[in-house]
Order: sequence, then C-alpha cells, then structure tokens
Amino acid sequence: MSTIKIRRALISVSDKTGLVEFGRSLARHGVEILSTGGSAKTLSDAGLRVIEVGAHTGFPEIMDGRVKTLHPKIHGGILGRRDAAEHQAAMRDHAIAPIDLVVVNLYPFEATVAKAAPFDDCIENIDIGGPALIRAAAKNHDFVTVVTDPADYAELVAELDQADGATGLPLRRRLAAKAYSRTAAYDAAIGSWFAGQLGETFPERRVFGGERRQLLRYGENPHQTAAFYIGGPSRPGIATARQVQGKELSYNNLNDTDAAFECVAELATPAVAIIKHANPCGVALGSGLHDAYLKAYACDPVSAFGGIVALNRPLDGATASEIAKIFVEVIVAPEADADALRILAAKKNLRLLLTGGLPDPGSKELTVRSVAGGFLVQDRDHGRIADNDLKVVTKRAPTARERADMLFAFAVAKHVKSNAIVYARDGATVGIGAGQMSRVDSSRIAAWKAAEAAKAAGETQSRAVGSVVASDAFFPFADGLLAAAEAGATAVIQPGGSVRDAEVIAAADDKGLAMVFTGLRHFRH
Repeated sequence: MSTIKIRRALISVSDKTGLVEFGRSLARHGVEILSTGGSAKTLSDAGLRVIEVGAHTGFPEIMDGRVKTLHPKIHGGILGRRDAAEHQAAMRDHAIAPIDLVVVNLYPFEATVAKAAPFDDCIENIDIGGPALIRAAAKNHDFVTVVTDPADYAELVAELDQADGATGLPLRRRLAAKAYSRTAAYDAAIGSWFAGQLGETFPERRVFGGERRQLLRYGENPHQTAAFYIGGPSRPGIATARQVQGKELSYNNLNDTDAAFECVAELATPAVAIIKHANPCGVALGSGLHDAYLKAYACDPVSAFGGIVALNRPLDGATASEIAKIFVEVIVAPEADADALRILAAKKNLRLLLTGGLPDPGSKELTVRSVAGGFLVQDRDHGRIADNDLKVVTKRAPTARERADMLFAFAVAKHVKSNAIVYARDGATVGIGAGQMSRVDSSRIAAWKAAEAAKAAGETQSRAVGSVVASDAFFPFADGLLAAAEAGATAVIQPGGSVRDAEVIAAADDKGLAMVFTGLRHFRH
C-alpha cells in the first residue's frame, strides 16, 4: 500500500529533543500514543494523553526496564502485514492492535563509551528492545513508519499535514533504510568496543560505522562522487573542526588538511606545516608561529601557493596577516584570536578550521584502506624517536645542533610519502623529496628544491649546505647518501637495517658525515 494512515504510535526515545512538539503534532492528527518510562512522563507532563506500554500489553516492565517492549502485542502490532489474511486473523485472535508508527532512538552507548565509563555502565547502555523495535518496523515499512532521528520529525509532520495523517511509501522506505544504517552502526560500535575490552585489535569480524557529515561536490576528480563520514574514537582533528569561514570543503581539502594537522601535531614547540597534495612542502619550528611560518614558507614558496597551512598553536593576528599575503586553500589550527579572525574575514573564500585541540600523535587509532574485495586495517603510525634512541654508527658523532635537527627531520619524514627524504637546518625543512620510486631520486629532488629556494631568496649557496638529512627507510645503496653529501648535508638519520649498511656507513665516513640509526621505519604509501 502506498499511503498508510497513522492511528497508533509507539514512542520510546533516549534523546527527547523536540519530543513534546512532535507529540502534539501527532495528537493533532488523532494518533494514539503508546510510550514507556521517561518518554511517557515527558509527554504526559506536557498534557498529552499517553498509554503506558504495560497497560497496553497487560504486562509490567520488569528487570529494571530491561524487559518492557519485548512482547507479542508490541511486535505483533508492528510486524503484522495488513494485506495478509493469516496475519490479520492472528492479530484478531490475540487482541493485537496495529502500530503504524515507531519512534525510537537508542540508549547512548557511544556517548557512554566516549566518557570512558566503567565496563558495567557501558553494558547497561547497550539497547536491546530499541534495535528490535526499529528493525521490526523497518522490515514492515510497507505498513509501518519508523523514525530514529529527531531531525526527521519535521519531515514526517509535514507529510502528515499534507496527506491528512498518512505517510507515503517513498518516505517510509527512506526512513527504513536510515533505521537499518543506524542499528548497523550501533552494533558496530558495540562490537569494536567489546573487542577493545578483550584486547583484540583485529577480531575475526570487523565492522566500521560512521555518520555522514556532508555530501561533497565530488571526489578526487570531478567524475567521482564522495562524502565525508565521522565515526570511531573521538580525536581532535578534521572530524571535530568548526569551519569559521570560507567555501565548502572538498574531498582533497579534507584529505590534505588532515595530513597537515597530523604532521604539525607531531611537533612539541610552536610549529607550522604547509601541505600540498598530502605532502609537506615546508615545515618549521619557531620561537612563535610567525617565525615558524616564515621558515616553513621559505622552504618552497612556489609549492606553498594554494596549499594547506596547519599550526599547532592558536592562530594570532601577526601570523594570520603573513599567511594572508598568498593564496592558501585552508588554514587549520586549534583556535584563533580575535585579530586573526578579523584579518582572515577579508579573505571570503579562505577556509578556516578550528579544531579545539591537537590530535595525539601517539594514538593507536586504526586506519583503513580499501582493496579489491576487502580492506586493509592497521593502527596509526604512532612510532616516535627520542634523542636516547639514536645509535651513532659513524666515526664522527653528530653535534648537538645536528641531533636536534635530525629528530625534527625524522618526525617530518614520517608524514612524507615514500620514498621520503627531508633536508633540515635550524628547525626548518630546506628541501623535501617525496613519493619517488627510488630513494636516490628523492634525495636529488630534495637537494634541487633546497637550491631553488635559495635562488628565489637571492642567496648564493644552497640551503642544503650544513643541513641534516632524514630518510624514512634505510638507504639500500650508498648513492642516496652520496647525493645528500654532494648537496652539502653534514649528517644523516635513517632506520638502518639494509644488507648494505656497512657499505653505506663506509661512504658516510669517507665523506665525513655523522650518521645515526633509529631502528624505526616510517613508510607512508
């Protein structure tokens, strides 16, 4: 049947947003309301006539409310087909009244887990009756309307007003599809949490759930469709960001901004990262953000145009004014002061995102990548290197300045696509080589970038001279290291572990380089 008159509704909601006004709308259409617990009280206190579910079924709530709607008079009223003689006969024989509308949202399990509640509290917030009601109503959507989100009240009421208290099949199907997605995401959250409680990072079955934040104009390219979903553990970043101004974010904006913010969160002192196509084109530490931005920008002014700027401190007016001198797509920071907001407001198309905090670079949050017929899951690259992790393998040990720059460069290399080579000096990148098929090519590109940046600044000497070099993985041959030495680098940090380590160490000694091994690799594909 395409149009179904709503005569009886069951309402049992945890989120009571808009509930009273919605109940009044149903009453205006003569709908009988069945309800439970807090929902019934909220509606009754507002002067609406409500029939308690216990009075309807003749069976009281028991076991602290765990059993209240799990009853044939409820589920029979929802699941009975109005066009099946056998179903109608069973309903008459057992005095089961049809239920035409089910309004249920679930116990706040996800919110309870997010608050790090005790195990028993999380268990008590696993809804049983709610998902059963939702799934039953969604299955029988030919005759029953199901609502799981207060945001859908207005659309339903508008249809009731237009169709004299009835709903059409298109709306019922749309709400049924949404209902199944909701219970699926709910069960996914429970399954993931329970696996975590048991210490199972990779359980036999893994389900991911998310809520759509926005439909995107297109994906990486205009012929691709895309959307942005949020879900999983709460972590400051793009999913928590508030867009203060600017155009709608695109798929590429979101991907690049996430890469930029993860990179800058890696660094403890005031830092700025400028990202282009998910790769850093300049990263720097500074005495403040303004200083750090100027140093990051100087690494590759050409690539910085149209890039993403990420900061790990609240954005101030002086830094905002400097960034505003060039075209950038997005600025992302934990917060921004009044001067910064005023200055950037003049750049109407510039997207400004404020996240409220920094992501924890040590998080073991899972990352997911699709492959044909499945997906690959791993925990985030949370590996970090401290000064006492460095193993000196050359005759010359690095100086204190070189050691500091090594640690900085290696932290940046973690966020550069492999093969990754990063030249750094005085807390700033001076050349970056990313995503090449051979490590020696990345080394040469990074050196060329350092020379070009020096030319653009009117300097006579490449900025690679006196720098340190970080490699995200070991040098399989000495050629990449020799290219760095030829560019003027004085020290190298790399994981080590190649069968040719001895050859590479000998080449470093021959060139007078200091080199340390980390024992930690940072591939980023």
